[in-house]
Amino acid sequence: MKLQFTNTVGATLFAAGCFSFAGPLHADTAPASAPAAGATGNVAAEQISDATRAERLMASQIGLRVFTSAGFHPGTVRHIVLFRFLPTITDAQRAEVVRRFMALGQISRREDGSPVVAAIETGAQISGEGVDEGLQQAFLVTFRSEGDRNYYVGRPVVTDPAYFDPAHEAFKKFAAPYVIATVVFDYAIPPKSVPRKAPVRTGRVQVPQLQG
Repeated sequence: MKLQFTNTVGATLFAAGCFSFAGPLHADTAPASAPAAGATGNVAAEQISDATRAERLMASQIGLRVFTSAGFHPGTVRHIVLFRFLPTITDAQRAEVVRRFMALGQISRREDGSPVVAAIETGAQISGEGVDEGLQQAFLVTFRSEGDRNYYVGRPVVTDPAYFDPAHEAFKKFAAPYVIATVVFDYAIPPKSVPRKAPVRTGRVQVPQLQG
């Protein structure tokens, strides 16, 4: 698997987005600044991967309401997020980033109050294999459908605030100054096939007649 990283200078980070196909700029954190309204869009275009454009096209074809609905492509979806923190981050700041991420399991909700996240777990990097690329903290977020994942992730695929999670968007803005690199990878769990039962053979039981 080829991993892509985004290094930053100062508080300017990577473009928001939590899909496995995130492009050159991608993260669970938001950029510190964005192009002014009315800009030509050349800079923004460079920050969007082909896969993101494809997802946007799908969303435009079926509509954001469907694309972000809980029933869109139901099934277990795993969302892996790996962070590398700012070298000068304090233990307290890192703990707060982790705490706020974990809190999304409770506060990420739709307008009707239904939860978006099925589960979140986290842990610090403890591998001794030497291929961690400097990543320090992992999060595994589980969703019940791709629609829930789409609603949670929001930008860069879903840019209309009416169709993405405000709690996650707020977390991105909070975490941005503390995270300098990220990897995001999503995958769907194939549904378990139910083994077919062998047909039960039935027949008439013949009772021999007594002779005599």
